Amino acid sequence: MPGALDKARPTLAALPPLGRARQVARALSDYIEAAGLGPGDRLPPERDLTQSLRVGRSSLREAVSQLQALGVLEARIGSGTFVLKSVSGRTVHLPLSIEAHGPGHTLLLTLEVRRGIEVEASMAAARRRTTGDLERIASALDTMETTHRLEGTAGEEDLAFHLAIYHASGNPLFRQVLEQLREVFEQFWRKPFGRSDFAARSVPFHRQLYEAIRDGDPAAAAAHTRAILDIVEEDIRDMSR
Repeated sequence: MPGALDKARPTLAALPPLGRARQVARALSDYIEAAGLGPGDRLPPERDLTQSLRVGRSSLREAVSQLQALGVLEARIGSGTFVLKSVSGRTVHLPLSIEAHGPGHTLLLTLEVRRGIEVEASMAAARRRTTGDLERIASALDTMETTHRLEGTAGEEDLAFHLAIYHASGNPLFRQVLEQLREVFEQFWRKPFGRSDFAARSVPFHRQLYEAIRDGDPAAAAAHTRAILDIVEEDIRDMSR
């Protein structure tokens, strides 16, 4: 279908090897601005983008996922990736910085923010979840529990579980805030203190959290979320000694 992409358009330059997903997101944002794309316009096909940027499909898809979370793009199965709002590389990411005394202190500061976001998100999810949301959360939970049982740790799978809850909340700002804080928050999912058993005691509470959301019980969802984060705080303090 004719559109903005049929016009003369800027080229995309190859990227250096480090920080690909973040760089791809910025490159796509710059492209959207330079090409004058607006709501409803479609990006070039995935194959064209990976070839132009010289990056793998996984890096491109992670970048698209980040931009989706920020409400910039929408990936439609079988149709392509569409722009939801005009953006540029200057407006996508909000630089954040904290001064902390060691990794334990950094994690405790971040945990305070997680409490506010995740308790509210779990309560909203319990009120608004759909059948599709519950299927996504249950699938992420099964994967997390299986990975933890087989490998003793499940950082990325834990993150996927919480992202599914953010999605179920029906409020896109929860995930947008996470994307802005992603580099700091990911410290919780990168084997803190080099310990694979970090917060392992919290795993059973994730199923209880899912069940509270499934049952439409915001108070129970909040309680189980707090239980998970209480264990995380205990481990941070114990492992910081």
